[in-house]
Amino acid sequence: MLDVSVAYNRYKFLGHEFLTWLWYMIDNDQAGLQKADEELGALTIGNRVVIENNRNNREETITIRGDGAGLEEGLIALKKGGKVTEINLAYRSGELEWRFNLKGESLSVSSLKNPETGKVEKSEDVEGAVLERIYLLEKVLNLVQNLYGRFIHERVSNDWDRRIVGEINGWIDRAIG
Repeated sequence: MLDVSVAYNRYKFLGHEFLTWLWYMIDNDQAGLQKADEELGALTIGNRVVIENNRNNREETITIRGDGAGLEEGLIALKKGGKVTEINLAYRSGELEWRFNLKGESLSVSSLKNPETGKVEKSEDVEGAVLERIYLLEKVLNLVQNLYGRFIHERVSNDWDRRIVGEINGWIDRAIG
């Protein structure tokens, strides 16, 4: 049996590949993302992307921050072999919108901003408010789980090396001109 820390370090690249694939899917195949959530209105990149590249035993980290920030530097880092290690996402479903960070190595969700909920005015409303908050949190966690499941399905398929990696590389080339 693998030690937990050994397994974590050996397979964390999958989370980084997942976030890189997710950026590609956001830019190129929103309809494909809806297979993970039928109620998905849109999934967009928010205000932060972190890309790491371990070349020649030197680790480079590129962080792109800010609302409306251009992602060209990130695409150049991907072209050089980098992978997305953390990304801020905006998820819309119907009239609701969530914003959150997703880390690749652990698929942990942080800085979650749920949609606004109704005010609790009476003590009888507390239980309903708690259940609503749990539902809103589960929507994000289910989205991440379903997207990761879709990614793994593609990652282990024969199409990954033959088609998908080439499509991702083509997207990067087109994007940076």
